[in-house]
Amino acid sequence: MSLKKDEQKKILVKYDNKEKIFKLKWTLYKNGGLVISRSYDRVPAQNVLYLRHKNQSFRLELKTRGADFYNVPYILVKFKEFDQKKQEALFEIFLSDDKKQIVLEDLKTLKEG
Repeated sequence: MSLKKDEQKKILVKYDNKEKIFKLKWTLYKNGGLVISRSYDRVPAQNVLYLRHKNQSFRLELKTRGADFYNVPYILVKFKEFDQKKQEALFEIFLSDDKKQIVLEDLKTLKEG
């Protein structure tokens, strides 16, 4: 998935009888660092990801830790590449869900202005 600056990606996360929205966008690329703004279930967070560094990705747990303490489903978002010419960041999104409890639905990518 590739995003331009301030372009927002929305993913609907469904499990049990719940629906939550995961939003992701980047706001700044400077000195090899990509500033990520994200929210899950209306809880905002921010990360800085780097291409050639340990900090290339972030992990987002999709359910609260309960009886499944060791097998909590999560999304891993990895910063893969930055295209200087197009001013686009390329990401890979992985889902870890051993029990197949989660359904991800791609919502429209929106440009915020």
